Parts: sequence; C-alpha cells; structure tokens
Amino acid sequence: MRALLLDFNGTISDDEHLLCRIFTELFAEEKPLSEDEYYERLAGLADREIVQRWLGRDDPMLVGRKIERYGELADGSTVTPEARDAVEYAAGRVPVAVVSGSARAEIEPVLAKAGLLESVTAIVASDDIGRSKPDPEGYLIALQVLGVEAAQAAAVEDSEAGVKAAKAAGLYCAAVTTTLPAERLSAADEIAHRFDRDLIAGLLSRS
Repeated sequence: MRALLLDFNGTISDDEHLLCRIFTELFAEEKPLSEDEYYERLAGLADREIVQRWLGRDDPMLVGRKIERYGELADGSTVTPEARDAVEYAAGRVPVAVVSGSARAEIEPVLAKAGLLESVTAIVASDDIGRSKPDPEGYLIALQVLGVEAAQAAAVEDSEAGVKAAKAAGLYCAAVTTTLPAERLSAADEIAHRFDRDLIAGLLSRS
C-alpha cells in the first residue's frame, strides 16, 4: 500500500458518543432524537446530512451550532494512545489522509491537541465536498491529492456510510467496530475490533 485514508469521527477520534450527545441536544425541542435512533439512522453521516435527514431540511445555522458545540466538548483526549500510535506508525511509512464528513474546524484542533496534525498529509472535510458519504467524492479527492490510485491505497472506517464510500471509490476497506457492530459493517473487506498499530501494519503489508 502506498497511502492510507482514514475516517475521523469514531475511527481516529473516539467521539461518536459526543456527536450523539450534541445532536440529541440540538434536536431536543423540535424533534427529539434518542441514542438508539442516532446509531441506527444517523451515525457516520455528515453534519448537514444528519440535519437534513432528521429535520427534513437544510439548516446551515444549526450545523454551525453543532460545530461550535463540538469545539467546546472535543479535545485531544478523544484520540486514544492506541489510535495516536497507529496514525504515527502509518505516517512514518506512507502518506496519510483524513476523509471526513465533519468540518475542518472540528478536525484540525483535535488532531493538533493530539499531536497528530503534522502526521497527516491531507484533510478532506465537509468544506471540500459537495456530496457526503456514502458518496465516494471525499475519497476520490483524497486519492487525487495524494497522487495515488485506489488500488494502491486502503481506507479505515467505522460506519456503513463510510464503508460504502470507500468501496465505491475502489479502495480496500477495513472497518473497526468502535461505533457499530460487525454485522452492520459486512461490506468491508475486513473487520477489526480496534484502530491500532496492528491493524495499520496489516494494511500496509498488503501488496
């Protein structure tokens, strides 16, 4: 493998519980959202897609409030030592891109606080795409930025939408069960229980 493309929320950053909490708060008055509903219907989607699906409309102001709230709650501690080690291990061997449906304003501060911003060659965030996961646009942009073909790269995801996006881009995809159970990630090429160095080493050893 010549490059690794990594999802952010729930993969590098163990923060899906924060996202669930934030959207539960934001939707409370208009259309209450339960934890089960979040994980069943919304986990893994981009912010604007979550708002559109749940409320039935686009609401840039609400998305902006979500970004602000995430900045208040998330910090480098959402990146576990194992995840930090995995990213650093990967970055020492191949270019690493983060491909996420979250805003750059959410991703960069967490990576910086975790000491990983310099380890990432490229970030493709919601700011950079017109179509979010499960559409492959974000992954296709990342491949172009890194200058590699899909057959030369692998992705790591934690959601159904993410796995579909990675596979639609032609990538080998490993899914981690940090957010959803393995049966919901069966479209991935392999499933792991943790995002750690062992997973990355195995991906990089693929020809």
